[in-house]
Amino acid sequence: MSLYHTPVMLSESVEALITNPQGTYADATFGGGGHTAAILSRLDPRGKLIAFDRDGDALGNAPADPRFTLIHNNFRFIENYCRLLVSSAGEKKGGDKGNGEREISEGNGEGRETGRRSGSERGGSKGKSSEGDSRRNGEREGSEAGFDGILADLGVSSHQFDTPERGFSFRFDAPLDMRMNREGGKTAADVIANATEEELARILSLYGEVENAGRAARCIIEARSKKPILTTGDLTAALERVTPKAAPHKYLAKVCQALRIEVNDEMRSLEKFLDGAARSLRPGGRLVVITYHSLEDRMVKNFIKTGRTDGVEEKDIYGRVHAPLEAVNRKPITPSEAEISSNTRSRSAKLRVAVKKEWTESGGSKNERTGNGSGKKEWKESGMVAGKNKKEEQ
Repeated sequence: MSLYHTPVMLSESVEALITNPQGTYADATFGGGGHTAAILSRLDPRGKLIAFDRDGDALGNAPADPRFTLIHNNFRFIENYCRLLVSSAGEKKGGDKGNGEREISEGNGEGRETGRRSGSERGGSKGKSSEGDSRRNGEREGSEAGFDGILADLGVSSHQFDTPERGFSFRFDAPLDMRMNREGGKTAADVIANATEEELARILSLYGEVENAGRAARCIIEARSKKPILTTGDLTAALERVTPKAAPHKYLAKVCQALRIEVNDEMRSLEKFLDGAARSLRPGGRLVVITYHSLEDRMVKNFIKTGRTDGVEEKDIYGRVHAPLEAVNRKPITPSEAEISSNTRSRSAKLRVAVKKEWTESGGSKNERTGNGSGKKEWKESGMVAGKNKKEEQ
């Protein structure tokens, strides 16, 4: 597993995640299985772990553990699978019903589920993602059912970066692919071939924070008019005139990041994941997210604070923000100097932890945020604190 990917802030993230060894947890970004292995080591025989990964290369890392299920799909559909768990919770427990296969397609979030299902029950009815007022309060039926904790280690795995034919890195002259799921969808070469100059400038500026995005887009348009840009080498050559002489690798890394995010619709997937994760957690359940660049970290921070990735606050008549989560660590946890030294790819990582607030009837706990009138549903704060995490920064 370590050759496939070295998990970042392994002990900090798992310590923040696990509050009940008998609980049900989700590893939303399975990858090499490093976080999964650590989570399983903390669960007792009654615990369960559901993992997600849309990259077929990751499936071979699945451990043979009856408590574990690996789902080959995008983590944006986590709520659909939580509904399957809820619907199957009333069925007879225990008994291995074989390696059942169901799959939810990336297109619409429903269908057959695939992946390694080790000793898990086959679920009941299929559920569709709710697109309505889910941002507002995170409440759903069966609030006591769902996950006790959800972990997401965002970004790209070392395996994806280090496999030339995947096209994630300019270090290799390889096809411009960059798809996390190679079973379909547009490639980076498709984006470069079909986007207008304005669209390319927007992608480079918004997703890569490329300083001279307009000039870079113009260079790409001019280069593709002479011959197709099909490889990372073609792209590097097209951008030669605008690539800074000082630290060119940082500039090209931003370009690759921008194209990768566009190809995989990463920002939309993250938005849907956060919304679904909040709705899929039990009251008191933990959401643990590791980010690697400012765009995704800002979305996670905003969602924890306001329940919306854009950070817009929606308040009730008492002036309370309708946010389903509460931050456990007010500042992001960052890797130790020792970890950065041993794994340089961890240097930009930030870990945020949040807890699902509880819905309760007013007039009960002194920890409630009470309002006027009896019988109104109020947010009840959960008094959990983070584990022993040392290095924090804004």
